[in-house]
This record gives sequence, C-alpha cells and structure tokens, in this order.
Amino acid sequence: MVIPPDEDKSMIDEAPSIQRKDVVRPAAALVDALRGTPTGFIVDAMGGSGALDYRIKPAIADQATFCGVALTCDAGPADNLALIAALEAVMPGDVLVCTTGNYTGCAVTGDLVLGMARNSGAVGFVTDGCVRDLPGIRMVGLPSYCIGVTPNSPARSGPGTVGYPVTVAGHPVASGDVIVADQDGVVVIPQARLEEVIARLPAIRTSEAAMDQAVRDGLRVPVFQAKD
Repeated sequence: MVIPPDEDKSMIDEAPSIQRKDVVRPAAALVDALRGTPTGFIVDAMGGSGALDYRIKPAIADQATFCGVALTCDAGPADNLALIAALEAVMPGDVLVCTTGNYTGCAVTGDLVLGMARNSGAVGFVTDGCVRDLPGIRMVGLPSYCIGVTPNSPARSGPGTVGYPVTVAGHPVASGDVIVADQDGVVVIPQARLEEVIARLPAIRTSEAAMDQAVRDGLRVPVFQAKD
C-alpha cells in the first residue's frame, strides 16, 4: 500500500458505502482452549470438514500459525476500502478475514495495511484474493494467508462491509468465529460450535497419541474398532 495513513483515515470518514456491524466475540477462555491445536485435530472434532480451500496458503511459508477471532470484511473485487475501514474495528487477538470474491487481478493488501493490523492487535490475516510486498510482509511478521501474489494494486472506492458474514472461497465465515491456521491450512470454527469442538478434543488427542506410539512401535496396518 502506498497511501499515507492520514489520507486512508480521511477516506474512511468519507465512505458511506461501507456498512458496519458490531462483532460479538467469544469468551477468551474458549479461544485459549484451541490455541496450539493442530488444524487436523479441529477438523476431526467437527466431523471431517471446516478448512478453507487448499489454494489459500501462507504468503510467507514460515509464518503460518495463529489462532484468533474472525473480524470479517467484504472488499469486493479490485478494491480494499472495506479492509482499511476494518482496521478501526480490530481488537487484540482478531484475525482479519477479507473476501474479494476470489478476485486475483490485483492485490487486496500489502505490508503497510498488514503492519497497521498488527499494530492494532491482529494475529492473522486471511483472504481469497492476492497480496503484494512480500519482503515487507515478512518484516511485519503477521501470518497472512492468500490465494496468490501480484504487484497490481487495488482501488479504494468501495462499497464494502465490515463485520457481516462473508464467503471465502466458497466457505462461510462470520465475525466471532474462531480461525486456526498452521502449515496444513486454515480452519474456521463457528462460534456456536466452540464448546462442542473443545469438548471433543481430549479424546482426539488421546487417540492420536496412541496411534503415533503404535506407529513408532512398528504398526504396519491400521487397526479399527468395530462400531456397534
């Protein structure tokens, strides 16, 4: 991004085309209970699904892990005014989730806006669009998932939304959902399912640990328990 922050601010103030909705965030204890959990375990706890499209990958390969609360915005194609407006709503621990409608003709953000998001307390960024300024993004250190990289830049005219439910590469995401990412990908846990998923994780961890040990001990063929 090349527009100075004060100019960005004036554009936000003059952007009636940006619709905003308040975010109801889950209790911090629920988010903390998921921190450090492999995405595969979380998917298993949700019945085998919940991950975003496999094409959404970390812009910087070794900056791939985070756990936080979704703050959604819909910037639409070739525009990022909604993303800039979302900066005002970022709370510590949030993950900015920005849909472009899968638009790849230009980047939706670069290192400057991502740096502002980090300064506001964001722990991650996810988009179904593209980013740019990879050396700067590495320096910023905010784990950022995208579908590609291009130096082309967006407009800043709107319209767009902040806080409303969005669809990211075909997957629904609502503000207040919990987003967990690691090298396997990005998983969305609906806020309404947090307690259910957390309750299932101990059994999944125990089962995985037992199988890991069995493989180390020489297991050659998987053993399945018969269902009643």
